[in-house]
Amino acid sequence: MRSRLFFYRENTSSLGVLKLKKLMRKKSLFPRMLAGGRYFILIAVICSFMAAVLALVYGGMQTFHSVGIILGQSEISSKNAKKLVVAMIEVIDLFLLGTVFYITALGLYELFISDNIDVPEWLEIHTIDDLKGKLISVVVVVLGVLFLGQAVTWDGETNLLPFGASIGIVIASLTYFLSGQQKVKKEKVASDETK
Repeated sequence: MRSRLFFYRENTSSLGVLKLKKLMRKKSLFPRMLAGGRYFILIAVICSFMAAVLALVYGGMQTFHSVGIILGQSEISSKNAKKLVVAMIEVIDLFLLGTVFYITALGLYELFISDNIDVPEWLEIHTIDDLKGKLISVVVVVLGVLFLGQAVTWDGETNLLPFGASIGIVIASLTYFLSGQQKVKKEKVASDETK
């Protein structure tokens, strides 16, 4: 009886070791899967880059189309000038949106895939806060251009105050957020220098 019990304990302990080894292999597989999973970000990078190219190319095409229409009209008037200004503001809006998509693609690539891209220093993105800061800066300009477009096409009947106030509140909030990020960044640099 004693030998049977010893045999049973020995087999169960070796089964436990085998299970533990399998579990260890699975644990090493999971971190590798997570590390390799960062390449799924390439989907977002490629799609954002394609959206940027599309917005920029379409903005260029719209520029030529709008200029052709305005120049094709024989009458030079303030009404046609207003049409040209509205068309160009819409084009600027497209270019800015293309810029947002490009910065998103670039930032995600630099953060998750490789930061060995030859870009100007002001466009380098090393942290998610860098990406947020650059995107928020462009979004503020897009909102300003959006309000400018509404102001130029204003017919005098609709009330622009609520629209302008809401855009102003969003811009103020984003600016406050950015200033807080900059303050934290400066404090971190200062504490790193003292160490």
